[in-house]
Amino acid sequence: MIVNRSSIPRLPLTGSIELSFRCNNRCRHCWIARPEDSPKARRELSTDEIRSLANDARALGCQRWSITGGEPMLRPDFAECFDSLTRRTLPYTLNTNGTLITPAIARLLKRKGLKLVALYGASAAVHDRVTRTPGSHEAVLRGMAYLREAGTGFTVQLVPLKTNVHEWGGMIRLATAFSPHWRVGASWLYMSADGSAARNRSIARERLDPETVTALDPPVVHDMMTDAEDPDSACAHNHAPFFSCLTANRFHVNPYGLLKTCAMIQDPSLVYDLRRGTFREAWESFLPSLPDRVRGRGAFSRQCGRCRKRNDCHWCPAYAYLEHRRHSAPVRYLCQLAGAAHRYQRNWIRHHRRFFDIAGITIQVDAEHPFAQHTFASSLEAFRVDNPGTDLVRFHHQFHLPAFRKWEGERLVYRKKPWRIFRRGDSWAYFCNQPRKPKSRVCQAASFNPDHTRGIICHANADSFRLGRWHSLSGFPSDQIVLARVLADREACFLHAAGMVMRGHGLLFLGHSGAGKSTISRLLNGQARLLNDERMIVRRWPDGFKIHSTWSHGEIATVSPGEAPLRALCFLEQAGRNRLIPIAARADVFRRLLFRVIRPCVSADWWDKTMGLLARLAREVPAYRLQFDRSGRICQAVESLTS
Repeated sequence: MIVNRSSIPRLPLTGSIELSFRCNNRCRHCWIARPEDSPKARRELSTDEIRSLANDARALGCQRWSITGGEPMLRPDFAECFDSLTRRTLPYTLNTNGTLITPAIARLLKRKGLKLVALYGASAAVHDRVTRTPGSHEAVLRGMAYLREAGTGFTVQLVPLKTNVHEWGGMIRLATAFSPHWRVGASWLYMSADGSAARNRSIARERLDPETVTALDPPVVHDMMTDAEDPDSACAHNHAPFFSCLTANRFHVNPYGLLKTCAMIQDPSLVYDLRRGTFREAWESFLPSLPDRVRGRGAFSRQCGRCRKRNDCHWCPAYAYLEHRRHSAPVRYLCQLAGAAHRYQRNWIRHHRRFFDIAGITIQVDAEHPFAQHTFASSLEAFRVDNPGTDLVRFHHQFHLPAFRKWEGERLVYRKKPWRIFRRGDSWAYFCNQPRKPKSRVCQAASFNPDHTRGIICHANADSFRLGRWHSLSGFPSDQIVLARVLADREACFLHAAGMVMRGHGLLFLGHSGAGKSTISRLLNGQARLLNDERMIVRRWPDGFKIHSTWSHGEIATVSPGEAPLRALCFLEQAGRNRLIPIAARADVFRRLLFRVIRPCVSADWWDKTMGLLARLAREVPAYRLQFDRSGRICQAVESLTS
């Protein structure tokens, strides 16, 4: 069902708040912080005002908060503010420099949420040079130690700058010594909120060259964004009209009670003073009026709006305002970054993406590591194409396993060695243990969207990928467990069958292992073209049923990615004589098909779709019992099916 987004209620689902602009560090690249002893501390929202804000936002639907600064822990009432904002919400996000964390705060932060602790250098000399605060390196290491001792999970946020980039490897090693989780912080820098020339010069000196930014923080290749991508992201300017983030389901509040759509907005005409009004009025009246207040749409359309690299660019009106005090102005540094990102993506697609066609479906395979000439077996390479079709399924390979705990307690829909498959809402999770090992650990895990057209497949390591000769696109023992669901949605299924094309007509020779599929394929060699001797796909198209080859073959290694209109179903019976016996009873044909359909993951919805398909197949396609020996005399009878 297509949902009209304009009919969805506009709710303030996500809020962010700067508890203070003050900070005990004086970082070279900082765009907003004020000194720890700034007299403007008197203007900051009080504890009661923050509690009231949290309640008002929650009443209108706010479910999540992001807490930042300055340094939020500089406030003596940090614990009270934190509790008011996070007690009755979904997991929060907290940004901190980590230097003020105490054992008590570390215990407080055990409340579920994302804790981001900034690290600016591997050594004290470099870290303190960035922060311009002696002892800050020692203080953040102490803070991270307190978090670790309290059992409070956190993520180390590494911020790359010209001053510290030479220690990048050391920064990663130091981060992982305290936490298994780290990520790249702001890999490019924006100018100061107050437009200070001195501060802007300091920020500009710390900007890395575009190629280094791209190497440290690679851009996401656009069409591998997950279905969970937030259409209201602040980066939606790349896909929607000018300043579309003004109408997103989010808001931001600065330390002085000024509400806006995001922290980056500094134009005084685009903020609402909560101390002079109400949160409801700000959300329901003021914010929806903002698109009409922004000037420069025409200039944007003539410049950044028509740039071919727009999808690779970080540009947004707020960044333009910080750089030039004009919402529509291009930012040259971002133009350079977009160029580097564009080059990166073109190179990435060339080396990390492959396309394969099967049964009218294109499977796009992406991988973190580059593909080699021998990554896939030759049977798979026969199905490789240069360009995708319109019906696209995407697999993305990663070479580290995710946390499994989040699936504990979810509905187990399938369990048969080596597989366990879970369902949570519309998401699917597949866990595969090492085969033939009774107490083996999970070696592969995958998550898929509802219709299995997008999947992220995780492997314990990259050893098998580097070794190559994969016989499946998923890296699983077989692709059938995933593709069976994709096919069911397209009136198709896998069958235990050999497929051949004779005079332009498709013939299916159905039987389990040992029934003679490879034998009949050899007997007909020269009279018909073999597609596959073991696994075939039958699919119902608007003009009738067709057979399609797969890359899962039997004794005969040759496969062809061809297809043909289905002329006859031949159920194999090895015998001492050669006969082709029509099957008149459709119920008998249906029963025989049930025993030949491949059932990699049986579930009620899959069965419903597949049984309906088999019933139509039994009604619409002639079926025969094909009794044969090895003499080859049966060939003439088979030829008669296509005459």
